[in-house]
Amino acid sequence: MNSERNVGQLYDAALKVLTPPFKLAWNVMAKGLEHLPPSGPAIICPNHTSVLDSFFLPLVLPRRITYVGKAEYMDDWKTKYLFPALGMIPIDRSGGDASAAALHAAQQILDRGELFGIYPEGTRSRDGRLYRGHTGPARLALQTGAPIVPVGIRGTREIMPPDAKVPKPFKACAVNIGRPIDVVRYRSRADDRMVLRQIIDEVMYSIRELSGQDYVDTYATKRAETLPTETAKVTTVDRSHDGPPARNGVRSSAEAGAHAASGGEEQQRSSADVLGAARARVRRT
Repeated sequence: MNSERNVGQLYDAALKVLTPPFKLAWNVMAKGLEHLPPSGPAIICPNHTSVLDSFFLPLVLPRRITYVGKAEYMDDWKTKYLFPALGMIPIDRSGGDASAAALHAAQQILDRGELFGIYPEGTRSRDGRLYRGHTGPARLALQTGAPIVPVGIRGTREIMPPDAKVPKPFKACAVNIGRPIDVVRYRSRADDRMVLRQIIDEVMYSIRELSGQDYVDTYATKRAETLPTETAKVTTVDRSHDGPPARNGVRSSAEAGAHAASGGEEQQRSSADVLGAARARVRRT
């Protein structure tokens, strides 16, 4: 990870070279750019359905972005030089230390007041659906105080489907940028896993609204595809019983236990339930 400052040295030149042919070959639209902070750190969280997502996102952003990507991209001649030129830091995902290294690199980027991009699903969606988000972006936001900006990318999977050798020209894609999610109010409970899950569920809900994808409450990793995946549990409270209100909608395990002991009924809901409830609240308002 000692090369992160060398990554992206050709960023400006790469954009100048790639932007004209990309915009000639495809109709690239960007919406919601006004939601992107004009300065200071921010964590950009897009959906991921095509290898081209990592090309189109830097092309439409008015600010430089650095992001992490799998080290396997360095083995492919098509991406070996382009991705690092566009600001990708290659990460070996084979061991646990890789995640720590990625977060360390990200924190340095955010400390410099720059944009850091990370795909919360952890990998590309092979079937085009939106999968359950990992909590790394939420943890990083709590550690740095940087807002999370959800992004929904549409059309890139049609331009370059999984396993396609070359992209299809003359198609359209859109990069939709959502409102930043400020996590400062949660920082006093940064070690609470329920808080991390609540934050990333909010991010995934926003991405779903921006991308129009169907949501699947399992991880999009190979492990999740081949082994049973435990549904994430989010503690909620039955309001038919009296009890102290949950702070920001989330109770700690101690508060939940105390409320249950006093007669409150604790329920558990999956991430999909949380997303559905959030959507219903938005519709009512």
